[in-house]
Amino acid sequence: MNVIARIAEPRTRLRQSIAPRFELPFDEILQGDCIAEMATLPDKSVDMIFADPPYNLQLGGDLFRPEGGRVDAVDDDWDKFDSLAVYDDFTRRWLAEARRILKDSGTIWVIGSYHNIYRVGSLLQDADFWILNDIVWRKSNPMPNFRGTRFTNAHETLIWCAKDETARYTFNYRAMKALNDDLQMRSDWVLPICSGGERVKGDDGAKAHPTQKPEGLLYRILLACTKPGDVVLDPFFGTGTTGAVAHRLGRRWIGIEREAAYVKVAKQRISSTLPLDESAMQTVADKRSQPRVAFGLLVESGLVPAGSTLTDSKRRWSASVRADGSIACEAHSGSIHKVGAALQGAPSCNGWTFWHLDQAGSLEPIDALRQQHLSAL
Repeated sequence: MNVIARIAEPRTRLRQSIAPRFELPFDEILQGDCIAEMATLPDKSVDMIFADPPYNLQLGGDLFRPEGGRVDAVDDDWDKFDSLAVYDDFTRRWLAEARRILKDSGTIWVIGSYHNIYRVGSLLQDADFWILNDIVWRKSNPMPNFRGTRFTNAHETLIWCAKDETARYTFNYRAMKALNDDLQMRSDWVLPICSGGERVKGDDGAKAHPTQKPEGLLYRILLACTKPGDVVLDPFFGTGTTGAVAHRLGRRWIGIEREAAYVKVAKQRISSTLPLDESAMQTVADKRSQPRVAFGLLVESGLVPAGSTLTDSKRRWSASVRADGSIACEAHSGSIHKVGAALQGAPSCNGWTFWHLDQAGSLEPIDALRQQHLSAL
C-alpha cells in the first residue's frame, strides 16, 4: 500500500494556542516549525525519536576542491543561528517537547558533528535524559580535507538516550548480533555516506539535501530499538530517510519538516518505497523478552520424560531427571542450574546450555527443547 504523506498547514503559534491532536498523524509529514508541531502531539505517544537537528556549522567563506570546483557545503538558512546562546535555547525547547511526547519506555537518538554534538549532549543531560551509548558513525568514504589544515573529518556522533536510568526500553540485542555476523554489535559503525542512486535529487538534478543520511544508518537504528508497529518521530525530516526506512520495516512514522522543497521530495520518496513482506520483518527474538520456562514444564509435557538421562556436552557427568523437574547426579540434586554449578565447582551455571539429551546418538542441548516448547505456545 502506498503511503501518501499529508502536508499540514505551517504553524508557528505558541503551544498554548495550539489545539492538541486526539489521534496521532500516522505516516504523515507535518510541514511547519518542529517545536510548534511537536506541541500538537499527545504526551507519551511515540516509541522512538530520531533527530538530525541543524549542526550550526558556522562556515566562514567558500571552500574549493584542488581542481577549483566549489564544495557544495551546508550554507542554508535553516542551519544558521545568531549565536551559540540562540542555538542552545532552540535545542532546549525542542528537547523539552521531545521528552514530553516520548513514552516512558521510549528512546531518543540525536546525531551531530563536532560543531554541535557536545552542546546537544550536555543539554540532553540537563533535560534529565539518561545516556545509554554514544555511537561513532565512521564514514568509509568521507569527504577529504581539501585545505590540509586539519584531520579529515571522517565521523559523526550519535547519542542514544532513555528517559531515565530505570526505563525499560527496547533493545533488540540478538538482532544486532545477528546483523554483525553473530558478534556483539559495537559502538563504532562503519557505513558509507549517502551517495549514488540513494542520493535524492531535486527537479534541477542536484542533490536535494546537503546532509542526507544513508538508509543503512537508519535501518540499523530502527532494527535495534523498535518493533513492528512502533511509532517513530523525526522532527527534522529532511528528505524522509527515517520515513522511508520505517515504512520498509513496518514501523509507523511521523515527520516534521519546515522546508516545502524537502517535503515534496520526501513524499515522492516514501510513496515509492516498498515495505518488506511481513515474514521478512521478523528478527531473532531477544531471550529477555521470551516467557520464562521452568525445566519442569518440559518434563511435564514429555519433551524430557521423567527418568531420562542428561549429560554434559563431553559426557563427563550423567544426571537422572526426576518427576518434579529436579535432577540428581552423584551426591548432588536440585535444579539443572544448581547441579551443573556444583559439579563444576562454579558459582553459577546455565543449565539450559550445560545439559544435553541424547537423541538417536546425537547430543542436543535442552535449550533446543525449550525453544521447541516456546514455539508451540
